Amino acid sequence: MAVLNLLAWVNTWLLRVGRTIGWMALALMVIVILTQVFCRYVLNSALPWPDEAARFLMLWMTGLVAPSAYRWGGFVSIDMLASALPKAVAAALTIVLLLMSLAVLLVAVEHGHKHTVGFGGNFDSSSLKIPADWIGLESIKVKLRYMYGSLYLCVLLLVSVNVELLLRSVFMLVSPNASLPDDDGSGFEMEAD
Repeated sequence: MAVLNLLAWVNTWLLRVGRTIGWMALALMVIVILTQVFCRYVLNSALPWPDEAARFLMLWMTGLVAPSAYRWGGFVSIDMLASALPKAVAAALTIVLLLMSLAVLLVAVEHGHKHTVGFGGNFDSSSLKIPADWIGLESIKVKLRYMYGSLYLCVLLLVSVNVELLLRSVFMLVSPNASLPDDDGSGFEMEAD
């Protein structure tokens, strides 16, 4: 139970920070898109960077908010079978499904790491650059690894959430009346009836 409490606390903190940064990325993405619309249709001079910047921000927003959605059951799921089964069998099925998800996520971690720090991450963005020419230096092109890193971080956070959900499910199967840690007040509570 101590491991679950610690993991729940760490996940709550990390996901709260991720959601905050995610909403900021969403707001920035809207500003970037509106800037492009204004420049293209009002000034009749489209900028080269907003499309890729919006994509960059969307990836980070998704990568930081998706683990919270996973933790709170916000992903699409088919739960007719689990609803029709007895509680103990449904809990065992949930554990099996979480183990399968963990296996897939661990493969994704390996691929994400290779893609982010490997060959693909070495390329420069086609249009995103840090405008250092304002201070007399040469502009620096943004590496694609900073885009790929969003999905890599997402998968790492999903693994952490998956392990927490797995521990919660095991505790609920073994001790249905166990008092489990809160998950940041989202409305997701695994309590026995």
